[in-house]
Amino acid sequence: MTETDYQALEFAYCPHADQQCATPATHPVVVVGAGPVGLTAALDLAQRGVRVVLLDDDHKLSTGSRAICFAKRTLEIWDRLGLGERMTSKGVSWNVGKIFFRDEEVWRFDLLPEPGHRRPAFVNLQQYYAEGFLYEAAAQHPLIDLRWKNKVVDVSTQPDGATLRVDTPDGPYTLRAQWLIACDGARSPIRKMLGQEAHGRVFKDRFLIADVKMTASFPSERWFWFDPPFHPNQSVLLHRQPDNVWRIDFQLGWNADPAEAVKPANVLPRIRALLGADTPFELQWASVYTFACERMDTFRHQRVVFAGDAAHRVSPFGARGANSGVQDADNLAWKLAAVLEGIAPDTLMDTYASEREAAADENLLNSTRSTDFITPKCAVSRHFRNATLRLAREHPFARGLVNSGRLSLPSVYADSPLNTPDSEHESYAGRMVPGAPASDAPVRDARHHDAWWLSMLDGRFVLALFHDEALPVSTLDALREIAQNSPMPLQLVLVATATVTASSATDFTSVHDHEGCLAQRYDARPGTWYLIRPDQHIAARGREVESQRIVRALRRALGQA
Repeated sequence: MTETDYQALEFAYCPHADQQCATPATHPVVVVGAGPVGLTAALDLAQRGVRVVLLDDDHKLSTGSRAICFAKRTLEIWDRLGLGERMTSKGVSWNVGKIFFRDEEVWRFDLLPEPGHRRPAFVNLQQYYAEGFLYEAAAQHPLIDLRWKNKVVDVSTQPDGATLRVDTPDGPYTLRAQWLIACDGARSPIRKMLGQEAHGRVFKDRFLIADVKMTASFPSERWFWFDPPFHPNQSVLLHRQPDNVWRIDFQLGWNADPAEAVKPANVLPRIRALLGADTPFELQWASVYTFACERMDTFRHQRVVFAGDAAHRVSPFGARGANSGVQDADNLAWKLAAVLEGIAPDTLMDTYASEREAAADENLLNSTRSTDFITPKCAVSRHFRNATLRLAREHPFARGLVNSGRLSLPSVYADSPLNTPDSEHESYAGRMVPGAPASDAPVRDARHHDAWWLSMLDGRFVLALFHDEALPVSTLDALREIAQNSPMPLQLVLVATATVTASSATDFTSVHDHEGCLAQRYDARPGTWYLIRPDQHIAARGREVESQRIVRALRRALGQA
């Protein structure tokens, strides 16, 4: 079977009945931008029963590798959408990174040192594959109306929605959206149409990306060089991608001419200096980029919300761009679906803005620090960096200061108003605090089949109760009553510890923590419960079932408190 060439795909423009309406058609949600973030948002909403119109001004997917490092959390989000396995199978999985200073290795690190996780720390996958897989899923979904060559040329906002003027090969037409999601990239025309700006810092440096096809014996690791002999006084990053394609990033300096730098006559000598004069390779794609660390002041403007690069932009070091954008979509979709269904108040969408603005600030801070370390702008900064790299060979304290890009981790919404604080009488160990993304672990389902914890969570609110013996009828009835009083559909999960078998109650999801890994990661003893949001972040937890406390936590997590 021939594999699809996603870079060569072209999508036909198709006229729509909306273009002939005397009165503009109104849709619940319009998403602008069919990149990874817009496609993820559309799929997530559609799987929650929301009709989505997805507009894109182009008729192609991206070309070249672009965003290539997709993090474990992003893969887990795509698992929920049915695409995680496809992304992982095609991608190149990696957990290990190596740091070189000149011609010596000074440090190596493992981003996933513990076993018992379904997904690796990262997979490398060219952006056109990620977009292609997402596109194919969106094109098959009956609730997604994907319109190519539909360019939004004007937007106005109203308290109850937004009005869009859309240009097409057949001329312009007008659409109304109850909610508009702007995923239209770093230059975001919609942001400009609303008179909004992104604020931050632009870095005066340039980097060359080269996609090189070759057969090489390098392991599937992230290699980063500071001041290597083959590219002195600059930095170089090497990553393996599928199809024997390798991504190489060369720092060029601010004075480099972008038009000259991408010419093969200038690209090829740099690659040969790295690989050796006798290594055969084929240059597939090259591009020069500059970058900025910036974000909008707020991601929500009445019924218009911004996600991905349209809302925030970071340097590529740390793989925080596309990953944070997909996590925007993950945070946004369940909240918007709840608002549209009338289950949650409109103000729940304010928490999309506040949670993801805090996440953007965290990414911007880490990205700025990485860039300052990689590209020092004065002699003092360079001396500090080089001394740190020399010390890192022997001294662990220095390794914590080495910064070739603090790699993407999901944000913990520690200060979210949706969290219910722990009871002052209860104590916990570990990372599963309110606001944290739920950790995965190996489990067995009710039929004794091997499974993964996150795959047991179906996109609803989840109330999970750990037990080590058959639960009394009174406890099961209390859980059922909580579900009946829940303001939103609630999945009940009984987690049996390693010493007992899973529950046979048919109206519960039953899980067997046969290795004890889940209880260890959640510091769960018998009677411990966790309330988990639809985006798999922890909303609340407790040591014993208290119906009123759990229902209050549910209402708070829906913004009803």
